[in-house]
This record gives sequence, structure tokens and C-alpha cells, in this order.
Amino acid sequence: MRKQIDVDGVVVGMYLEDLGASWINTPFWRKSFLLTDPKDIALLKASGILEIWIDTAKGLDVATPQASFSDTAAATLDEIGQSRAPDLPPASMAEELSRATLICARSKQAVTSMFQEARMGNTVDSSAAGQLVQDISDSLARNSSALISLARLKTVDDYTYMHSVAVCAMMIALARQLGLDDASVRAAGEAGLLHDMGKALLPMSVLNKPDKLTAEEFAIVRQHPALGHALLGKSAGVGEITLDVCLHHHEKMDGSGYPKGLPGAEISLFAKMGAVCDVYDAITSNRPYKTGWDPAESMRRMGQWADGHFDPVVFQAFARSLGIYPVGSLVRLTSGLLGVVTQQNASTLTMPVVKVFYTTKTREHITPAALDLSERGCRDRIAAREDPAKWKFTDLDALWMGESAPGGI
Repeated sequence: MRKQIDVDGVVVGMYLEDLGASWINTPFWRKSFLLTDPKDIALLKASGILEIWIDTAKGLDVATPQASFSDTAAATLDEIGQSRAPDLPPASMAEELSRATLICARSKQAVTSMFQEARMGNTVDSSAAGQLVQDISDSLARNSSALISLARLKTVDDYTYMHSVAVCAMMIALARQLGLDDASVRAAGEAGLLHDMGKALLPMSVLNKPDKLTAEEFAIVRQHPALGHALLGKSAGVGEITLDVCLHHHEKMDGSGYPKGLPGAEISLFAKMGAVCDVYDAITSNRPYKTGWDPAESMRRMGQWADGHFDPVVFQAFARSLGIYPVGSLVRLTSGLLGVVTQQNASTLTMPVVKVFYTTKTREHITPAALDLSERGCRDRIAAREDPAKWKFTDLDALWMGESAPGGI
């Protein structure tokens, strides 16, 4: 049942049905979600919103504080422990990108080697996975965006391998956001690194096809979770969480996924995490038959799919870990300036650091400059996300990577 309450009465466990404002103007990625983090209450009260609508059928009621979460949320939160990133000195984007480049190269080489072994009929030697997961974890601890943003930039030839590296990094970031214990964070990273091993057993003509797949070819691709599960099951040292994510990362909350069509209540937390990370990297990456979507546009579209496709608690945590406007997103500010998001602000999802480089008022380029939207005195805000193709910007990645704007922009 919908009920309007004062914002001072909001508690963890309530389902916020309507914030009474566009999600762009609130601290959150969407207007409706289950409140699981006390920090979100502080953000809500600081936003200036006075009244909100809750749905007592999906969360706590003001009058019944003893009530429980929805079954899905409760099952998810029961698995959450406590963790923190390794105590490493922070690094700037430019500093960490140099290290992340080496880590990505080593990780790609290791994943490529495992795929080659599988294609030759050998079991997978996962012994290198532990150190790779640790290296990726340490990189994220120094800078939460550098390696994840770098891994998004794939060539057609290395997509399959770098996809595994990207999902590994996002699984680690998401696991920390959810507060999982350190062992679970490592397990999530390993699962991300090995989740697509079944693709090593698919025909190369299907895996690397430059056009959209036919129905028959897609049926072949749908075999990869079961193939990977069987392959990894024969390999020494592969954990149960990795096997679970490998088999179930294409399941959906509404039961329409594959290979088993499991409903949300039967999908593990880690498989739900794998589903979110796998889809985000797939839709933001360039493929032979399509250009990847802008990071912010991808987050918006995934939010629209969330109810049937993703666990809402997991997806909300994912949005917090990457930001509503992930690094690399093109945004238009209220001043008319266009800029690329270069860094997140942990205190507010709607006010990242943006490198502005173009003014829509005179339609001309300006000297790139960093603008922290969260700084006191900064009145500029994000008005909307923008499509780079609309503006014919050919290489926005150079801006968040700290390089000078190339000729295309």
C-alpha cells in the first residue's frame, strides 16, 4: 500500500516508492528502491526533499517497525558481511592507469592461455587467477575507476578475454559495495574472471561472427554456461561460487533467463551480481555489429530493465559502485557546457567531477577543464546525459584518460 510520510520518518527497510522529484535531482539513481543503507537516509535528508511515498507491501511500514524486508532483499542481506578495500594509498586516474594497463595486459594473457588450453581439450589451470584477482583488487583500492574504465575499451579481437577482466573488476567493486567479507570479495573476483570459460568450447565461427547471430547460432551460444560449468568442474582449485556464477549468470529475476529459467528466489547473490556486471560490460563495449552505449545511457537502460532482469538491491549497489554517470559518460550541464565524467564523488551520485570541453551556446570547443560539481560554490549541475554520436565526438576516452582532446573532439 502506498503511504506518504515525512522524510524524518524514513528508516532502513522501507521501500521508497516515489521521491516526488526526478531521480536526476535526487541523490539516487532512480525514484523507487528498497532502502538498505543508512547512508542513503542521510543523503535523502540532505537533498531537501520533505515528503516521500513508501510502499508498505514491499518494505517496512512506519507503524510496524518489527516488519521484515521483502523475501528477496532479506535473502540478499542475510548473505552480506563486512569488508573494506585494502589499506593502500590512493592514486589519481593518471597514476593508476599506467599500473592498470599492465594488470589488464597480464590478465588478458592469462585468460587467453586458459581459453587456448580449453580449446585443446585440457582442463583449466586456474592457479594464476588468485594473483590476478589480488592485483585487480589492489588497483581498485588505489583508484576505483581506472581499471574498470580501461577494461571497457576493447578491440574486436580481444573482447572475449577483456570482458572476463572487466567483469572480474566490477564483481570486486560490487562485492565491496554490498559489504561482503574479504573471502567473498575474492571469490566474486575469481567468478568474474572465469564466468565465460564455456565460450572457449563454442565454434569460433559463431563466437567471432561479425554480424548478428541467427536463432540457431544464438541457441549454440546459450550452451556456454553449462559447457563452462562442466569444464571448470573438472579443474582443480575452482570454488563453488565460481561454478555457480558460471552456470547461472544469464538467469533473470522473472525466470526468463537461461539455462534453467530460475526465478529470483532460486538465484544466488553471486549469480545476481554476475548478471549485472556481465550485461553492463556487454552493452558498453563496441562489438563488430554495434557500437557500445555510453556508460550513463547503459546505466539508465539497465535501470529500466531492473524489475524483471536484475535483483533491485544488487543493481542499486552496482549503480553506487560505478555511479549513475560512470567515468566516460558524456553529460550536458545546466550552463550549457558539455563534459566527460572523470571521477565519482562518494557523497553524491549526481555530482561527479566532469572535464568540460565544449559549449553548446556557441557550438565551439573550449580548453578542457575539470569541474567538481560537489564543491561548495559550484552552481552547475548535470542537466542530461548526451549521445556522443549526436555531437560527432569521435574519441571521448582521451579526456577521462587525462590526455589532450584529440582531433575528433
